[in-house]
Amino acid sequence: MQNEILIKAKELFLNHGFKSVTMDDLAKELGMSKKTIYQFYQDKTALVSAVTDHLFEHISTGISCICDGEKNPIEEMFAIKEFSRSALQDEKSSPHYQLQRYYPKIFAVLVRKQFQTIQDCTQNNLKKGIELGLYRPDIDLAFVTRIFFAGFNAVRHEELFPSENFDKNKLFNLHLAYHLRGIATPKGVEIIDQITAQS
Repeated sequence: MQNEILIKAKELFLNHGFKSVTMDDLAKELGMSKKTIYQFYQDKTALVSAVTDHLFEHISTGISCICDGEKNPIEEMFAIKEFSRSALQDEKSSPHYQLQRYYPKIFAVLVRKQFQTIQDCTQNNLKKGIELGLYRPDIDLAFVTRIFFAGFNAVRHEELFPSENFDKNKLFNLHLAYHLRGIATPKGVEIIDQITAQS
């Protein structure tokens, strides 16, 4: 039952936002009383923390599996982008913004964990891309890793890119293209063009 609550809460939070969804909404969706939910989660903050941990672990595991595969570094980045988009259910509301605004402590912990995961993954991707001649050999690994992470969070920022004016999925695509084309060799650009032409 606890897992059922967690999965439904994740779905509602991603579709409607962490602030917008109440415990009453969750209980109604699950067809159970709030008292039952509180047997597993002390309060909404505890539930939000559990959902973000669950989502982070799911995405981190998925990214690790992609990185352990046989894709070239550029294909790998597109696969990670698509997996993350799917796992976040296209972020139909602004859960990232609501989490930052209403649950800042949980958000801060999440960002630290995200950076560690993205840092390791991105640096390995960059090194492999340089070895294969797909990325320029003169790129600064630490800088590119951090600017990629900063851009990833920036396109999800509701005040910079309000949902009513910008499609989140398109923003993720633009951000990845901006990142890859900035570091790719002509050989790498050919692969980028091939992948984007098929999508």
